[in-house]
Amino acid sequence: MKQLMALIDLFHVYGIAVIFDLVENHAGGEFGDESLYFMDRQSYGDNNHSLYFTDQGWAGGLIFAFWKREVRQFLIDNAAFFINEYHVDGFRFDEVTVIDRYGGWEFLQNLTDTLRSQKPSAPLIAEYWADHSAVLRSRSDADAVVDSNLREALCGALAQASPGKDAPVDLDTVVRELYPKHGGAWRSVHHLENQDVVRVNNDNDRQPRVPALADGSNPRFWYARNRSHWANGLLLTAPGTPMLFMRQEFLEDKYWSDSPDFYKANLIWWNGLNSDRAMQDHLRFIRELIALRRRLPALQADSLNVYHVHNDNRVIAFHRWVAGVGTDVVVVANLREETLVGIQTRFPARRHVAGGL
Repeated sequence: MKQLMALIDLFHVYGIAVIFDLVENHAGGEFGDESLYFMDRQSYGDNNHSLYFTDQGWAGGLIFAFWKREVRQFLIDNAAFFINEYHVDGFRFDEVTVIDRYGGWEFLQNLTDTLRSQKPSAPLIAEYWADHSAVLRSRSDADAVVDSNLREALCGALAQASPGKDAPVDLDTVVRELYPKHGGAWRSVHHLENQDVVRVNNDNDRQPRVPALADGSNPRFWYARNRSHWANGLLLTAPGTPMLFMRQEFLEDKYWSDSPDFYKANLIWWNGLNSDRAMQDHLRFIRELIALRRRLPALQADSLNVYHVHNDNRVIAFHRWVAGVGTDVVVVANLREETLVGIQTRFPARRHVAGGL
């Protein structure tokens, strides 16, 4: 525990915020005599006899009894403990959909109210796989939501492009998902990969990593590298809060796993950063894009106008700006296998009206 506290303090010294993934929809483990399960020493046989849990399960664990005041307070105190004692900067709430499904909506509102009172600056991000706007409707709900829509559009385009230059690609879906939702672009946490969709364990084999999706025949070849640049480039220049999954920044094509049966074959290849030119180049590309996003205010704003999309040429162009100020940026993204010469696209003329073109 002390080591984790020290690690968080060390991150803060270097200007790195720490957001915990808080799992309060269920508890895992063996649920034996030494666990939280049956802490009140009820008889085995009916999980509903436990003080903390129900007889309903999720992801290998038991769901908390959210209707009990003692259980709700225990979970709220647990979250507050990490703010006050560990000095974490915010939370991602795991599977809020499950909490809601099993009667925990009032608990969620009490939880976010408490955390805001203790640390108003802490971002509270919900993983909610239903109507995303449902957890963003009032100040007592979450600040932002993990949004999979742009991921599905970008990864869908990569999969369509992977057979080669003559394969049809639907960029209109990508265009639709680039536009901000939920009353503010920052409230959508966009990503290409996460711990669920690229994890392999005993039960599942999920979506390929981005390079493997971009070119299933050779995830290290030119086609995979450049298509990966396209997807990551749009992620980091689109409206919203971008999230990178571990190793995505240096072109990882292997799954990850926390299962003892699989994790050894999927460990991070750190030595590749010293020897693999593709990894080195992709890491530099991601670093420079992140720096560009931080330097250009337009890439942090809500504004977006996609003024050019051509499915046959696989080209998207969009305009970003700061409402009432300018600082305009134009992004052009090419998903073809060659450099396009002689393709013409206009630069948009911005009207002198705050927030519009």
